[in-house]
Amino acid sequence: MPVLYISFPKQATKGNAPSYQKVKGLSLSNLDISKKVEMKELQIPATEVMRARGGAQAALHDRASHATRAQFGRRVFVRAVLEISNYCRENCLYCGMRRENRRLSRFRAQADQLAELLIEHRPASVTDINIQAGEDPVAARQVALPLIRTLRRNTSLGISVCLGTLNKDLYKELREAGASFYIMKFEVANPARYAEFQAPGTLAERVDHIRRLAASGWAVSSGFIAGLPGQSEEDLVQNFALARELPLAGCSVSPFIPGDETPLAAKEGGNIDLTLNSMAALRLMRPDWIIPSVSALNLAEPGSGYARGLKSGANLVTINLTPAEIRGNYLLYKRDRFIMTEERILNAIAGEGLTPSEQSLAEFCRLKQFNRVGSLESPASGTGQTDERTAVYAAAED
Repeated sequence: MPVLYISFPKQATKGNAPSYQKVKGLSLSNLDISKKVEMKELQIPATEVMRARGGAQAALHDRASHATRAQFGRRVFVRAVLEISNYCRENCLYCGMRRENRRLSRFRAQADQLAELLIEHRPASVTDINIQAGEDPVAARQVALPLIRTLRRNTSLGISVCLGTLNKDLYKELREAGASFYIMKFEVANPARYAEFQAPGTLAERVDHIRRLAASGWAVSSGFIAGLPGQSEEDLVQNFALARELPLAGCSVSPFIPGDETPLAAKEGGNIDLTLNSMAALRLMRPDWIIPSVSALNLAEPGSGYARGLKSGANLVTINLTPAEIRGNYLLYKRDRFIMTEERILNAIAGEGLTPSEQSLAEFCRLKQFNRVGSLESPASGTGQTDERTAVYAAAED
């Protein structure tokens, strides 16, 4: 069976994905789940791995689960999310909060109300909070900053933010206020497709922001969408290639969900197995990364998608604490949202024989040196020459 052989430059041009060529290689049936997955492998999956089903898929997921347990034990990070604003200056075709959606009732939450919720009423299992919004600098300043400062004074919560591309001064203020983990997804690694979907700015700009955040001390997580309309297998592999070269602490894979009130509403949704295989491949590529089981998995496969994510390499779950009166207008996907409550989260964790982590995600990242891990350039070399380091990932065989 053919595999994909990836050639990486030590220092890629910003926004450009590494090149690739096909050669003959191994088969997925040769994967041995008892073999230790070394971080130095940094394997890129063959396109055939994304198609794995049946026994081949089970072997792939089992090895990903084994790699997760070897790195993190049976603990899973439990984070809460607060969605503070659905205003957005961007116009992504796949998102219902895009600026051209005139039917959406816009909101900005009140920082003091959210602070009370987290200080007095947060679930006991939560060690971290993710403050999330559309790309809304007003909310970043007027809601996120005062909320972070209050939480830092009154709690030991780790604080993550997902607020889009901002200016360097605002990044600095957010970090000085007490946030330490920044989520910035690149969504699609093909620059032409990135522009086609009207994702924020250009891919090169997005990648530059990710690099600058990491260089300034943030732990950064990124992510991409599996199953976007017209996405080729080569497009999907480019996502792994770009993620591999970035200085990341983690990465997510979300299935494409045809969002309500978007130009893509009538398109076919992403395949759950494609998404789960991508998560497993991501785990094998980077055993040390934080990989979430995203709520969209339960939209792609109601009732079981989330738990399958935990079987496929995920080690982070998220409880939604956004107040019900505003949650319905945070339109990432569908208005009929599947809300991950504490009960659902804890049941999913227990169902897989896992336990909530007592250590916060923020503390874990503080103790790790993530910011240099994504670099393919040796600190001693600094030559900028192409390094023909390669990664061969087993091809699927069912």
